[in-house]
Amino acid sequence: MNESNDRLVDEYLSYLQFERGLADNTIASYRRDLRQYGGFLRERGFSAGHVEQGQIRDYLDTLIGGESPPARATLARKVSVVRSFHRFLDREGLARGNPASGIPLPRRGRRLPTVLNLGETRQLLAQPGGGAPAALRDAAMLELLYGAGLRVSELIGLRTGDVDLEGGFVRCVGKGSKERVVPVGEPALAAVGRYVARGRPLMGKSVKSDHLFLNRFGRGLTRQSIHRLLASYARKAGLKKTVSPHVLRHSFATHLLAGGADLRSVQEMLGHADISTTEIYTHLSQQKLKDIYYQSHPRAKR
Repeated sequence: MNESNDRLVDEYLSYLQFERGLADNTIASYRRDLRQYGGFLRERGFSAGHVEQGQIRDYLDTLIGGESPPARATLARKVSVVRSFHRFLDREGLARGNPASGIPLPRRGRRLPTVLNLGETRQLLAQPGGGAPAALRDAAMLELLYGAGLRVSELIGLRTGDVDLEGGFVRCVGKGSKERVVPVGEPALAAVGRYVARGRPLMGKSVKSDHLFLNRFGRGLTRQSIHRLLASYARKAGLKKTVSPHVLRHSFATHLLAGGADLRSVQEMLGHADISTTEIYTHLSQQKLKDIYYQSHPRAKR
């Protein structure tokens, strides 16, 4: 990028970081996309503050027509970044209008997430057995991942005071450093209580962290270790599906909606900024109904 473009991008990224509170990984992704866009502008002698819609369309045509065109989801992200960048420049008076306002987002195919049914969920949650400290820890982790719909990053970020055993809720910090409070059911609260009383004090020779969930050295767990533990328990449970922390989060949302929860409440519990993100679970429930109908109804042969 030329110096002017560099300055505009830096101002936009600072806005995302300090005013929007976006995560470092998200900002890094925006920076990569804008660097690619800036390279296109630089080669053609354009400034981001004076670009026209035709040049933006040329940029997208270049992406689509290249030797390795991006996947639809990646292309949609790149278009969204460019649109958001120019909207910021226009709003802050750093450009003459918003040339990206008429650029549509590519249609994205929506793949329904993997979920566990209630029977599979019970099988999985029953796997960590016995009173060993690691088993008590794993049982509490699985119950919280499913019982509160936590992301794996939220789980490993929990501190000892973040689960209120008497009040019946967990406090976690989600995307964009946004804090939320999620109610937790009795099985999860009981599992966490057993771990805190009889498991956590014995994790390692000495506890070296205030994280709630610890490894055998008394330090906080990593997301990789949680993925490995979950995969191991899924195999022991005889599940054919690939199970990850996010599968438990998807299952949490789907089971809530199937049980009659309203969409806004599920959005709050998941920490989604936009309700359209939560709506994927309503489609999932509709698909389940269709599957049951086609499997069961005598006149439903396709």
